[in-house]
Amino acid sequence: MTFARHGHIDDLDTLPRMPAWVTSPRAETLEDVAFLSGAALGHLHLVLGREEVPQTLLRERLALRAAEACVTLSGRSERAGELRDAVHLLRPGDLPGPAGETYLAWRRVTERSMSIKALGRALPSLDPRQITEWFDAGSGAPVSRAAMVLEAVLTEAPRAEVPALVLADAALAQALGWEHVVPLLAAGLKRTDLRKRGDDLRLACHRALISSTREAVRLAADLARRAAHLKAVAPKLRAKGAGEAVEMFLTRDAVAPSALPLPDRAARRLCDRLVDLGAVRELTGRDTFRLYGV
Repeated sequence: MTFARHGHIDDLDTLPRMPAWVTSPRAETLEDVAFLSGAALGHLHLVLGREEVPQTLLRERLALRAAEACVTLSGRSERAGELRDAVHLLRPGDLPGPAGETYLAWRRVTERSMSIKALGRALPSLDPRQITEWFDAGSGAPVSRAAMVLEAVLTEAPRAEVPALVLADAALAQALGWEHVVPLLAAGLKRTDLRKRGDDLRLACHRALISSTREAVRLAADLARRAAHLKAVAPKLRAKGAGEAVEMFLTRDAVAPSALPLPDRAARRLCDRLVDLGAVRELTGRDTFRLYGV
């Protein structure tokens, strides 16, 4: 695979910045907060349409953030590094555990185009008919629809926070015309918010989306710069299979050397070379069982 050379990577700042007034803390009424969340989502919609943003990688990073938020909501202590380990270091026959399964659910729902079938794959423990019933519970404007889906699930199954948040984000994505689920709500909602209903829950969802959308835009800009740098150094890599390896880094949150299409020693050397070039980072801080990512 051939990657175009990029110049002036350090100066790359082509994505539109979210106006400061969108994240104003002064809004209090449902009407005002709804206006601001709509502006934030509209801005994110523009960012998601930019070709310099590595869309698959962005969704993977947002999935990790959503999984970490859900694990915290459940009272567990696992954080991003432990969630990565739970998934990427699995051996055949191993079970990922509750936290790892939460992360897998978010990864599965973001890797395929939005559909009821994709939601069923992401949430295999649920009856597809139940998924359809809950997903169809929302109506109206995008955030209102997402809040209604969230309320429908949590009213019937109060402990099903992960399915509720997955389906709410899916309803939001469909209402906005997005092809894929973009995890947003989980990272912005508090445990107390999940006990709210009606207008109080809608207000909480609007507030959550203002903050999480702002962070998603920042992450998109950061990943766009990092992806451009990785593409710029790709021509310097001489290892056979390096192009395919670079493509993996551009689409995955974390990659183990053993997953790369190279012999084991060559894969480790390539990862070290990319770290030296500032194109990827080692994510674990360990000497063994390392993971790398943009």
